Amino acid sequence: MMMRRVAFLGCCFCLLVAGNAMLWAQEGSLTATVGFANGGKKSKAADASNVVLWLTPAEGSTIAPWHGQGSSRPRLVQKNKSFEPHILIVPVGSEVEFPNRDPFFHNVFSLFEGKRFDLGLYEAGSTRNVLFDKPGISYIFCNIHAEMSAVVIALTTPYYAVSNRRGEIVIQHVPPGHYTLRLWYEAALPEVLNSMTREVAISESTSTLGVLHLPATSLPPAHKNMYGADYAPPSPGSSPAYQRP
Repeated sequence: MMMRRVAFLGCCFCLLVAGNAMLWAQEGSLTATVGFANGGKKSKAADASNVVLWLTPAEGSTIAPWHGQGSSRPRLVQKNKSFEPHILIVPVGSEVEFPNRDPFFHNVFSLFEGKRFDLGLYEAGSTRNVLFDKPGISYIFCNIHAEMSAVVIALTTPYYAVSNRRGEIVIQHVPPGHYTLRLWYEAALPEVLNSMTREVAISESTSTLGVLHLPATSLPPAHKNMYGADYAPPSPGSSPAYQRP
């Protein structure tokens, strides 16, 4: 009787180990490294952070679409004349909150790619919401404060990651299948990013997407306000608190 029980427990343990191994093989981690090149030569960039990479399952895939996690709304906070965080990635269909935590007015807008909106002038302590109902990249600004900028990336896939300062990217729990690989980097030209889009096949043995080389570029030029004009310089010595533009 004891021998049968030991044999049964041993069989269960083997099945458990095999099941975990199969799950790991089906949904492993993928790594990639972002490098910058200048004139065909690898550049030693001090900071390779904030490069976004995502994998969109191919058409006809049985992988379920991404609906996000939890019930809390994503939030882009206005504080100290800046947006926090600078880059926000959300599933398509998310309603993003834009709370004003500064003691003065803001006017958040996006009139370029992605979602287009103008939240108008709203005061400290108030919040306005925007529904990001389609995939895309939205560049967010304030019509009063030129130094404020952020990016909201709405995706249909949970398989994404943002690089660290060393350019390292890790995407967790990617099932085997066919995907479209896309990159975004704030200082890269759209045509450069489009040229790096490609189809990839992920198998149970795939662990890396290799090194992805971006041209070494400077930050994008200063943007215009929502009327397409330059921002007016701030008045010396004036307080921003509740001053309308």
